[in-house]
Amino acid sequence: MAILFVLLWSTGFIGAKFGLPYAEPFTFLLIRFWLVAAILLVLSLVTHSTWPRSPREIIHLVVTGLLIHAVFLSGVFSCIYSGVPAGITALIVGMQPVLTAIAAGPLLGETVRRRQWLGLVLGMIGVALVVQNKLLLGPEYVKGFVWSCAALLGITAGTLYQKKFCSMTDLRTGTLVQYTAAGIALAVAAPFSESMAVAWTGEFLFALLWLSLVLSVGAIFLLYTLIRKGKASSVAGLFYLVPPCTSLIAYFLFGETLTLYSICGMIIAVVGVALVIR
Repeated sequence: MAILFVLLWSTGFIGAKFGLPYAEPFTFLLIRFWLVAAILLVLSLVTHSTWPRSPREIIHLVVTGLLIHAVFLSGVFSCIYSGVPAGITALIVGMQPVLTAIAAGPLLGETVRRRQWLGLVLGMIGVALVVQNKLLLGPEYVKGFVWSCAALLGITAGTLYQKKFCSMTDLRTGTLVQYTAAGIALAVAAPFSESMAVAWTGEFLFALLWLSLVLSVGAIFLLYTLIRKGKASSVAGLFYLVPPCTSLIAYFLFGETLTLYSICGMIIAVVGVALVIR
């Protein structure tokens, strides 16, 4: 399950690269969120899923949806759209396991062992080596850097919040509430910040369907299941594997070069994750 999650999650950067030339970030995500919400609504009705039973449960789901879907994905898409290389975005967001490990103790009562701290450090080193050839940023990337930091805070806070308050909610209806909340947020933000023009090309449709079905349903369900079954710090450690995996996919799809440093970084990141989740 963990391996499948990493593989699917890594394709998110590839999907963004395919789709963002044809729609602005908020507009792209707005269409994606409402499409996913419609799919989950049908799935919930057909399977007779259990709906949230209290206003407090709904509020918790809304908060998680805004953090994981609205803030995180808007940050990643806006960062890539502004011109920051996907590797740099992945590196910044890849700091999530460290933040999660630091916060998991006081917030969730989880114990992070010395072995896990060593794994987290190795993971950081591995990720840095994978994207080291893309680390030269100019002042024009400041806006993108701010967006990527917002994405990092969103996915970190969202993972912890999901673990603490939403672990027992039905995945189908709970995720539906989350995407609906994120869709409403972007429906407010997009008209004020973007033209909302969309070029409905084959590439855009492919990216939209892939990100909606495979990422927003498949990968998210896997993530929430992993969070439900394991420690938040251990699950977060899997995100160290995303930049190396994304680099491999980009190598085969777009012919991007893999340096010796990148290959060494992938190996170190894998060792680090093994120490964290062992």
